Amino acid sequence: QVQLVESGGGLVQAGDSLTLVCSASGSIFSLNVNTTNWYRQAPGKQRELVASITGDGNTNYADFVKGRFTVSRDRSLAMVYLQMNRLKPEDTAVYYCNTIFSTPTKHLFGYWGQGTQVTVSS
Repeated sequence: QVQLVESGGGLVQAGDSLTLVCSASGSIFSLNVNTTNWYRQAPGKQRELVASITGDGNTNYADFVKGRFTVSRDRSLAMVYLQMNRLKPEDTAVYYCNTIFSTPTKHLFGYWGQGTQVTVSS
């Protein structure tokens, strides 16, 4: 029904910037966006929450990215962005978007993208 695709990852040096994009498509016309979350998972480590943005634009950030990362979404709600500045080697991970939708009957559904690799060299 709904597909999420992340893009924008790549190989950069410490201090560089990247912008990730989460694009939503499919049968979302009757759905409302509750929240989009950005997670990341480094090799051998657990997945951790990076940032969140609600359908009306309220944002939250993990302490380790505050002041460096910015999450935003466009007016159509079809795309969510994660602007990452002053990247550090410890930011190296696969980044995933997770969007929670709600139906008119208040049923919640979560969808995950396939992930995009971010590698930050020292």
